[in-house]
Amino acid sequence: MGAYCNGNVSLSPSYDVASAQDPRFCKHVHDNVHGNIYLDSLSLKFIDTEQFQRLRELKQLGAVLLPSLTLRDIIGKCGSCGCKCGSCGCNCGCGFTNMVYPGAVHSRFEHSLGVYWLASQCVEKLKTYQGLELGIDRFDIQTVKLAGLLHDVGHGPFSHLFEREFLPQVISGSDWSHEQMSVDMVDYIVDEHHIDVYPQMIRRVKEMILASSEYAPSMSSSEKSFLYDIVANGRNGIDVDKFDYLLRDCRACGLGCNFEFQRLLETMRVLDDEICYRAKDYLTIHKMFATRADLYRTVYTHPKVKAIELMVVDALVHANSYLGISSNIHDPSEYWKLDDTIIKTIETTPNQELKEARELILRIRRRNLYQFCNEYPVPKDMLDNYKKVTAQDIVCSQSGGVTLKEEDVAVCNVKIDLTRGKHNPLESIHFFKDYESDEKFTIPDDRVSHLLPTSYQDMIVKVYAKKPELVEAISEAFENFQLKTYGIKTQAHSTPQKKRRYNSFI
Repeated sequence: MGAYCNGNVSLSPSYDVASAQDPRFCKHVHDNVHGNIYLDSLSLKFIDTEQFQRLRELKQLGAVLLPSLTLRDIIGKCGSCGCKCGSCGCNCGCGFTNMVYPGAVHSRFEHSLGVYWLASQCVEKLKTYQGLELGIDRFDIQTVKLAGLLHDVGHGPFSHLFEREFLPQVISGSDWSHEQMSVDMVDYIVDEHHIDVYPQMIRRVKEMILASSEYAPSMSSSEKSFLYDIVANGRNGIDVDKFDYLLRDCRACGLGCNFEFQRLLETMRVLDDEICYRAKDYLTIHKMFATRADLYRTVYTHPKVKAIELMVVDALVHANSYLGISSNIHDPSEYWKLDDTIIKTIETTPNQELKEARELILRIRRRNLYQFCNEYPVPKDMLDNYKKVTAQDIVCSQSGGVTLKEEDVAVCNVKIDLTRGKHNPLESIHFFKDYESDEKFTIPDDRVSHLLPTSYQDMIVKVYAKKPELVEAISEAFENFQLKTYGIKTQAHSTPQKKRRYNSFI
């Protein structure tokens, strides 16, 4: 790896860690969420590379912004609650594309700068409040800042869609993760651009990036383990990555965000090598997890968003054999060239091998989307033994009439939780009473409020028809599947009816 100080921290690289913390020696940029952000000289060496600049071409909200809304979406009924859009404040059905939210075009580039800045603020505050006690030094601060900056550098096109939907369809048993690619990309950037940096610092940066993933390595040092919870918190899910994307996504979509991360940054405290929070901030933390769940429910997994994602995945699968999209996912030197513009490549390449993929992209452009048939929240008592619903399950439940095939049906199995599956994440968080006490403790839900939820996970099955003429038959088959599998049907929507067209000049 391209770090030239042979593991000896006493041999300083060409940059000065001390001056890196002084705003006078930093470059400042203005972020629309956090205001002025100061970029230190070492971080700029990573930012000013083609591998990091690639993040400008990765939209934070993935496929959410591909199509424009039609008039019927703006003034018609929104599918998820039956209300007129905007009348109930539920933000459902018509709010998640660039016609309604033209500012929601932010990329992973500005998100990464935001996480860098919040990571810097977090560790600086801990140093101010408990620096002598915790032994936080400039090396620690720089390491945490780099981890925040580089945590998403391994993401693929269209956010998590690439990793969770596309790759499993083209690579059997794929265990590829963007976190692992991020650490591989960090090594590649250091080598390719000859960045002079401590090897220990890069090793710890990579450990921090992987800290919340299932591939998290054992820490190279057991000291200051609280630092590993700042960017990607595998202990309880409270981290600056969430702080930034919750606020940034809400603001970009024009949604309210009543979670105040600043309160947590100002009042947190390290006890027994763990970041703890004041007991009075219990509900503030709950709001963070609730805000995340609301975004998943109303934005990230909105029926039209999922329809677009299904079509994008199908297009990528059709194009994969010709373009070799999945062929370089373990090679950072080639992988960094892959971004959201792959859709434009498919769209403008005239080869016959891409015909099916091109037609799908054209359908998206012309808003001829897969038709949403219905959705079903899996009963709570069946979540433990839940098995993913497939197109085959729906096809096998048809009752006659139109003959359905698996390729006619698309199914989304959507999990929405508070980051810990069926468990309450607040049970993993330690609190303290006041700054005079060194005791940390957990707080049971019922000690705070009886209005807090007792279930922490939803599993929702969404079913789509790839051809509009099959909506009724697939909806009926889905209903039969529910009755056969669960003994009940709890559909929130009726089969969509053909909507009348509105004059284009209205």
